[in-house]
Parts: sequence; C-alpha cells; structure tokens
Amino acid sequence: MNDSGTTTAVDGKPMTAKALLRRQRIVEAAIDLGTEGGYEAVHMRVVAERAGVALATVYRYFESKDHLLSAAVSEWTSQLQSRLDRAPARGDTPIERLVDVLRRASRAIERRPQFAAALIRALHSPDPGVASGAAKVGQQIRAMATPILADLPAEDVDGIVAVLGHVWDSSIMGWANGRAPISSIGDELENAARLLLAGRY
Repeated sequence: MNDSGTTTAVDGKPMTAKALLRRQRIVEAAIDLGTEGGYEAVHMRVVAERAGVALATVYRYFESKDHLLSAAVSEWTSQLQSRLDRAPARGDTPIERLVDVLRRASRAIERRPQFAAALIRALHSPDPGVASGAAKVGQQIRAMATPILADLPAEDVDGIVAVLGHVWDSSIMGWANGRAPISSIGDELENAARLLLAGRY
C-alpha cells in the first residue's frame, strides 16, 4: 500500500486516470459526510452511495474508514495549498506571513467542526494507512512553510514545522475534549509561530 501519493490502490497497483477520479469522488464524499455528521456519519457503504461507486471500489482504495479519513485530511490540506496559490500569504515579514497561513488553516477547521472532530479520531488510529496519510499531510504543510521561511536552513524549517504540528495536535485535542474553545487553535498556533521565529527576523 502507498498513500504517500494517489497513484496506487491498496494492492499497490497503479491507478488509471478514471480510477483517480473515482478515488477523488470517494474522498470528497467522506469530507461531505464528515462535515454533515462527524465521524459516525462516515460509513463506507454510505460513502460508496454518495460517490456513486460500488462498496468494493471504496475498499480497493482504502482499507478502512480511518484510512479514508486520513486521505480526506490530505485533500483538505491540498485545498488550503490551492487557496494559497490563488491568494498568497499576507504580511510584511515571514512571521506575519506564516501566521496568516496558520490562521487560514485554523479558520477552515472552525468552519467544519464536525469534520475536524472526525479527523482527530481518524488520525489517532493505529491503522497503517493513517500513518502514511499523516506523513503526506506533514509534507504538504512543509511545502507551504518552506517558501515563507526560505532563508532559514532546511533543518530549522523541518523543526519549526514539526513543533507547529505538535501544537496543532495538542490544541485541536484540547478543543475536542472540551477544554478550550475552537478559536484557541489559531491562537495557540500563532503564539507558537511567534516564539519559534523570535529573533530570526
């Protein structure tokens, strides 16, 4: 299995262009269902019906619901990347531009709280497909941060992205467990970014 990209199915076989489109419909159906009803609403059979494919087709691309939802995280991150391409990060300094990106990401979560809760459950699953999907998300986040922090050493960028990922995970879990409002996710990310980059710019 290879979920670091979207060119192979669960059995490792390459997918045709039509198969990739079917896979995309499946992921979008999972996002819609998760947005509407959270984790419990994402049933593989319902996903298949919503995507207009056979249930066996869903399992050809995804071993489990958690595997599918981890791919949905990657799709959500890709959408954020596309929005950044159309409307680049704003700010006079790298710190301000990075904060702008983080704030956009947190607002996207705030707009889809049930979907966010579904992703939390999926990303903490031991399913091996989830691990590879989460790794892809990390690569996507690094790709968004690298142009902003282009004058820093690559290993520093890796470290900053890793710490921000931990802060994201902790803050979103705090919200999911009722310990903080959902708006605190963006606040925590901004505070972490400013502390990590203090004195660098």
